[in-house]
Formats: sequence, C-alpha cells, structure tokens
Amino acid sequence: MPSPSSPMPAVDPEILAERSHLEAARAALRRMRQDVLDTETPEVYGDWVSTQILRQARDLRAEALVDLPDVPLFFGRLDFDPGTVFDPDPAAARGAVPKGDRVHIGRRHVHDERGVPLVLDWRAPISVAFYRATRESRMRVRLRRRYGFAAGGELTAYEDEALLEGPSAEEEARAGALLAAEIERPRSGPMRDIVATIQPEQDDLVRAPLDQTLCVQGAPGTGKTAVGLHRIAYLLYAERKRLARGGVAIIGPNRSFLSYIRNVLPALGEVDVTQTTVEDLLGVVPVRREEEPFAARVKGDARMAEVLRRDLWSLPRPTTETLVLRRGARRWRLYPDELAAILDELVERGVPYGAGRDLLAHRIAHALLTRMEAEGEACDDRTHDQVRRTREVKAAVTAMWPKADPLKQVLGLLTDPERLARAADGLLEPEEQAAILLPGRPRGPKSARWSAADLPLIDEATALIERPASLGHIVLDEAQDLSPMQCRAIGRRAATGTLTVLGDIAQGTAPSAADDWATLLGHLGKPGSPVAVLDRGYRVPAQIIDYAARLLPAIAPGLGAPVAVRRSPGALRVRAVAAAEFAGSVAAACQEALSGEGSVALIAADADLEGLRSHLLAEGVAAALLGETEDALETSRLVCVPATLAKGLEFDSVVVAEPARIVAAEPRGLNRLYVVLTRAVSSLHVVHAEPLPDALA
Repeated sequence: MPSPSSPMPAVDPEILAERSHLEAARAALRRMRQDVLDTETPEVYGDWVSTQILRQARDLRAEALVDLPDVPLFFGRLDFDPGTVFDPDPAAARGAVPKGDRVHIGRRHVHDERGVPLVLDWRAPISVAFYRATRESRMRVRLRRRYGFAAGGELTAYEDEALLEGPSAEEEARAGALLAAEIERPRSGPMRDIVATIQPEQDDLVRAPLDQTLCVQGAPGTGKTAVGLHRIAYLLYAERKRLARGGVAIIGPNRSFLSYIRNVLPALGEVDVTQTTVEDLLGVVPVRREEEPFAARVKGDARMAEVLRRDLWSLPRPTTETLVLRRGARRWRLYPDELAAILDELVERGVPYGAGRDLLAHRIAHALLTRMEAEGEACDDRTHDQVRRTREVKAAVTAMWPKADPLKQVLGLLTDPERLARAADGLLEPEEQAAILLPGRPRGPKSARWSAADLPLIDEATALIERPASLGHIVLDEAQDLSPMQCRAIGRRAATGTLTVLGDIAQGTAPSAADDWATLLGHLGKPGSPVAVLDRGYRVPAQIIDYAARLLPAIAPGLGAPVAVRRSPGALRVRAVAAAEFAGSVAAACQEALSGEGSVALIAADADLEGLRSHLLAEGVAAALLGETEDALETSRLVCVPATLAKGLEFDSVVVAEPARIVAAEPRGLNRLYVVLTRAVSSLHVVHAEPLPDALA
C-alpha cells in the first residue's frame, strides 16, 4: 500500500471510461423510473376496477425500474466487427439497438433521453453472443469484456477476451480469472442471480422455447435452480403478452427456500411473479399433523385418483319416481326409465361433476319441451328456462345428481371404512386402506386433523367437480420429491401451459420421491417431454462432490456422478471425536468457519439442532435458526439449518454434525445426507462421534 505522502497510482483510463458509462446508465435508469411515476393514469369513467388495474400496472413498472445500488447495471461488453448494424428486437419493443460495434450487456434495458440504449438486456437476441461466442464460432464478435466489481457495486477491473485472433501470453495467463472469481465469490444472505456467469449449456436451457415443457436433471452445484429462475425472466421478456394472459409461478419445496431465492427475479427487473410452495398452493385447510411415511406414500399414489373418482361418481343415481310437471291444466310426465337414460348419457360423457347438475336440468327440460311440442304447444327459449327452473325439475336433479363438496367428500371417504372399501376395491390393500383413515372422529372439515398428504386429495376432488384455471408457465423446483397426486394437482394448473421441471433424482427424500423422470412427467400430464442433464458443478469443489458421490450407488444406482470444474485445497475435512467432545468440536468448527468469508451453516438432524444451537449460544456464538424467522439468512452469518430444510440452499462453509443421525432420522436418510453434504461451495467440515455410514467410512 502506498504511504499517505506517496503519489496514488494512476487509474486505468479504460476503467474511468467504464465507470463514467455506468454512472450515466444509473442516471438514465433513475430518469426512466421517474418518467413512469410521473405518468398520470386516466380514470376510466364508471369503471373503478379498470382504473385500479392501470394504476397497478404503472406501480409494477416503476418497481421493476428500481436501481439496486449493490447490483451492477452491466456485467459485460461485446465489440463487434466494424460497421455491423443490429436491427431492433421486435419482441421486446424496447427501442432501437445502437448502430455500431460496441454494446454493454446488463440485467435490464436502459436508454437515454433520446431512446438510445446504454445497456442492452441480457435476454435480447443480440446478447446471446456474450454467452455462446467462441473463437471457432465468434458470431461476429471481435472482443468480449467482463467486469469486476467491489462490494457496493464499484467497477474495479475488466478482462478482455479477443475472439478474432489468438490470445497473447498475458491474456492466456489471466483468462477466465474474473469469471472464476465471480462464480467463487463468497456470499451471504439469499441467493443472487448468475446472469454474469451463465454457461453455454445453461443458456441453451434458459432460452428454450415456451411451447414445450422442459425437465432438467441437475446434480448439486450445477445451477439448475438458477436456470429455472433465469428462464422465467427470459420467458417474461420474450413472451410477455402470451404469459400475461395466464401468468407464471415458481413452486418451491418450502418457505425457507422461497426466502432464499426471493431477490433473484427483482434483480433482473421481474417483480410480478408468484412464488409459492405446493402446500400453500393447495392449502384450503390448515395442516395439523405429520403423516406417517407409509400412509403418506399411499395417499400420494396415483391410485388415489381413481378411488376418489369412484367415490364421487357413485353419487348420481337413477330415481324411482316419475317426474310430473304441471303447466296450467296439463300434466307432463317423464318416467324413471327415461330419466335414467338421460342420466346415463351424461355420466358416460365424463363431464365435470359440478357442470353435470346444470346439464341434467337442461336435458330434462329439453325432453319435456319435446313432448309439449309434439302435442302442439308452442315453446321457445323462455319456456325452456321456465321449465328448467321449476320446483319439480330441481327436485328431480337433486335426487339424481346430489351436490358435492370436495372437503366433505374426502372427509367422508377417509372416516368411513366401509365407504372407502367400496371405492378402493381392487385398488388398495386392506392395510393400505386402514393406514389412510383420518384419526379421531371429526364432526366436520374444520375439526379434522388434516396432513399435507391430504391436500392433493382435496384438490383432486375439487378438480373432479370443477376444473381449475391454467397458468401460462410454472417453474417447479425440487420436483423429484413430489408424489404422483401432487404432480396431478400441479399438472392441472399447467393444462394449457408448460412447465420447467427441475430436480435431482439422487436428492429425493420424500416418501413418494420419484425414481425416474419419465414417470413423474406422465403424472404432470406432460409425457414425453425432453430431459436435459446438467452434470458440471461450477461452485461446489471436487473434493466435496466426490465425497458425497460415494452415496450414489446406494441412492441412485443409474445416475452418473457429477463432475466438478474446480478443486479447492482444504475444502473437505472429516473429523471423528469422542462423544463427550462432540458439541464443543461442532462449536469450534463453526467458529473456524466464521473466521473466513461468506455464509456459514450448521446442518444436523432436526431433533439434534436445538441442543447444538444452545451450546453455540452458550459459547457466545450468534446463530440464527432457519425457519424460526423469515430473515434468518440475512440477519446472521451463521445459520442453524435442520436437515429437512437444507434442500436447494447454498452456503460458503458448512459444518455437518453427525451424519449417522441424519441417516437414521427417516426412511430415505441416505438421500437426505447426500443433500446435506452438497450444500457447501467453499468448505465442508464433517464432525462425528458415531460411525459414519458405510459408503463414507
């Protein structure tokens, strides 16, 4: 470091010029946002709803243009062949792309007062070259530049890659340094975007067309979650009008995971995306108990759909009464066999149960009007409506096609052994039927002790009565843990849309976890959808990946081991300690991890975590508990993570306490341990007093 009296080193003129461009872009973004805020939304006379929609659209646009000071507006630059002219992107309608040979690539589009772009959106077609251009196929790119930023967003470095000719010795020596530094940069708090480091195989998936469902089998550290989030951002850019009609959603495994990813899309300028869990999506009743694994597996089985269908469609029954309609001095009759024929025709058509009542009323009215017209009575649409609404027709419809309530139907089915036996005959074994009955004697849906495994059953019953609306696109993360019944519920919400399905068969920990993607895609209603494989880990060091991969032959025999692209000295430590020293050794490992940079997690079996955390606090080590508060990932560098909530999260350093206890806690404990061991992106410290599982010993 120079002394205060010595002259400061000169700043590279290129860096000064780039800083000036960055400041101009920030000023332009502030002006763009202010222009939106200054826009007066007209009041639609007599239509309060339309006025509110216009104002909401304005507010969302302004929110999307908020400048995040710690997030650089651009991360790269492309210099093209001289004289190259780029056409505007018609899909984006963001104004003209500059004519010339140089463009800055960033997280969002920014233009000056004349409409000239200062930063081009990473999703624009022209930006594809930043991720895919090579010396063999340079896509008219002469030079690709990446930038380095200090904490707070100050531009401090750049790295050029010449594609027109071979690199110099100096360029070759430092090639990829900024990219590697960005990938390996320590993190704290929630997940950040990877838009500056997207790799070509990831970019292919991000930009895949909307019209096709895509499944991504991704090993730990391969960026499958980031691919899904960036794919949402890309599709909203390229297909915004189409998606505006149906909407988009991200479905994650739990609320802690959603808290972890919540900042990614806003950083990319997308603020109007629903983020939810399966339980919240289907949660029409409160969940009050944990289901036993065997019962959860049965309730999640696709056979339950047929059980529910049989039970519901046992309700429509022919009547033994003749329908007699009095109109004036005349009486018109429909006899039981005629009514039965009408009923059978509707049942065979497979109409939604809820629509069947109305259709039955129309069919009965039509049969009566046909008889009236044959006797010379003049009938029209008003006559048909009058007949359909008569007390006699309504009574016949109620007798033949009773109203159905999904909550009451599922409650009745799961509390009446005889009724369940009739509906499940030939489908479920007696022990399976006994396992899924609800505990106690609930008097109604509100008093029943529902479990999360019951929610898809209620949703299935609801869909049999009335089909739900479909979304335009759904990103489904950690999909390998979904039961067939959960898949059916989500598939109904993408019936006319598409899905991006993300997961890892090796990380399946739920009782009904999938063994293969083809079966799961079939349950989602998207059979035959392509499955892409991401097996190159960019963040997790090889030592950690290789150690965790020892479990793969036992938990996913047909799955290849992931490949790590980097090694990090000292990334893995496995320490055996005496039982009396265990808690102290765990605390020491956490303190050692805190002496470095980035986020730290202590992961242990759920039942053991509170005791370990209490020991940490007694030692004066501050530690938040994941799930206790929504901001646990932001308020403390050290977070105590229950093993069951670790999926999908990443931390710079991870201390894993007692792997054997994690394995013993649940039927798919080895899969859970695989998840836990692959959460670290810099260092993993395993502390154990009990013997390690055989594969790791």
